[in-house]
Amino acid sequence: MTETIENRRKRLRFRSWHRGTQEMDLLIGSFADSHLGGFDSQQLSRFEALLDVPEPVVYDWILGRTQPPAEFDHDVLRLLLDFEYKPVKR
Repeated sequence: MTETIENRRKRLRFRSWHRGTQEMDLLIGSFADSHLGGFDSQQLSRFEALLDVPEPVVYDWILGRTQPPAEFDHDVLRLLLDFEYKPVKR
């Protein structure tokens, strides 16, 4: 049995909001909320691969401390690097 694209999006959204540190949960989770609905299957695969990268590594990419390797230089990472987190006022 194969996973539907909607179930895959839900699973990836959950993983995005449960990274480990609050900062990465907010950033990656908010990014997922904004973008996963428009991602095709290949983009979901690239995003899932990003979720497998350790948090400190991705955080350094986001802050510009280090450059991502060529295999992660793709549209999804560029969207993440350009993403601006805007907290929701409650």
